[in-house]
Amino acid sequence: MRTTLALSDDVVLIARQYAARDKVSLGEAVSRLARQGARFQMQQPATKSVFKSRYSVLPARDQIVTTEHVRRLMDEEGI
Repeated sequence: MRTTLALSDDVVLIARQYAARDKVSLGEAVSRLARQGARFQMQQPATKSVFKSRYSVLPARDQIVTTEHVRRLMDEEGI
């Protein structure tokens, strides 16, 4: 399929180097690189978006933090 893309200069340079190395057209090089990027993205585990605020964000846990957890920690800390 023929289309027009606006690519950043650094991306064009990388694609041209790839095309020259593999002796393929610039379009084929861009297609291959896009496929590689898509495959890589599909292999990565989905990440949850993190709400950004002024408070610290704790790492994900394997359990749900309940009110009972909080009360137990407050008792332990003497709060």
